[in-house]
Amino acid sequence: MKIKTITAIIAIIFMSNISAMAQKTIAKATKGKFLFGVAVNMQQVNGNNPIESELIAREFNAIVAENCMKPQPIHPQEDKYHWTDADKFVAFGERNKQAITGHCLIWHSQIGRWFFIDEEGKDVSPEVLKERMRQHITTVVGRYKGRVKGWDVVNEAFEDDGTYRKSKFYRILGKDFIKYAFQFAHEADPDAELYYNDYNVETPAKCDAIVELVKELRAAGCRIDAVGSQGHMHMDDPTLEATETSLMKLKAAGVKVHITEWDISILPSPYSGANISARFTYSKEMDPYREGVPDSVQQAWNKRVLDMFELFLKHNDVVDRVTLWALNDSTSWLNNFPIRGRKDYPVLFDRNNQPKSVVDDMIIMAKKYKRKR
Repeated sequence: MKIKTITAIIAIIFMSNISAMAQKTIAKATKGKFLFGVAVNMQQVNGNNPIESELIAREFNAIVAENCMKPQPIHPQEDKYHWTDADKFVAFGERNKQAITGHCLIWHSQIGRWFFIDEEGKDVSPEVLKERMRQHITTVVGRYKGRVKGWDVVNEAFEDDGTYRKSKFYRILGKDFIKYAFQFAHEADPDAELYYNDYNVETPAKCDAIVELVKELRAAGCRIDAVGSQGHMHMDDPTLEATETSLMKLKAAGVKVHITEWDISILPSPYSGANISARFTYSKEMDPYREGVPDSVQQAWNKRVLDMFELFLKHNDVVDRVTLWALNDSTSWLNNFPIRGRKDYPVLFDRNNQPKSVVDDMIIMAKKYKRKR
């Protein structure tokens, strides 16, 4: 009898703790201001780590797929689609009543070589590439029509100097490939929000180019709801001033801003950016915190997070969503980018899935800001 009583008490305490944690999340504190989301991987979707799956369901009201909806995983061959992972991802978000973002329809990276070549291995004609784009976008968006809130239609089409990236899409179709992508996506699901997504949006020349793109798309009758600013940051880059200026430029262009892949690397960086083709050689000097982060460095990182988060709150009339690009430090891509084998600490939950101390400060801060919409 005593054992049953003790077990019942433990269960009550456990459920009370869960209930208390559910009332104290950043997503609840930012409700009405902006969505607060996270990128998820398939192990989390499949429940291989139940703690992580439950954490995602409890702490966030928006999700994006880290990889399973990119062109290569979902459409590896012209006549073959792999739906299993994407289907599970969408069902996971629906089950947890989370806003779902599809990432991404058109990207120069993580896409099959077949997309751009004919049976002789030569570049396809503009007409063929346009038709392949139409089929890919129509099929993928159409499958999840009415279930996905919005799509990253085109990803990373600009260089940091504001010129178009000389991708296969651009070389074959010119800049109109972006317009076609937005047109096809809207035709496939007229109610879905549509986004353009890129890194280093805080760079003036790149931001100006994206503003011009927004104007051109609107002039062509295309729907574009928001620009995704990835938000891959370092301890001193980008500056708050540069970030705020980019928000104001995009607001003036008439679009919302989504912070789509937010993380702040605590490690020294050989460069800034998110060009996944860039790699550097490992050295101990570039990996200084293998045994943990010193308190002074952790406090500096906390301040960096709070300063940037406050900027998002201040401009919640234009910032519509903030999404972390990993649930915890162990699952972050930054452990292997741009240098493989390092130990980074770039997001809000540690390697044991525990919230860092800054999370409480973020919740307190968010509650002080009013909705500006």
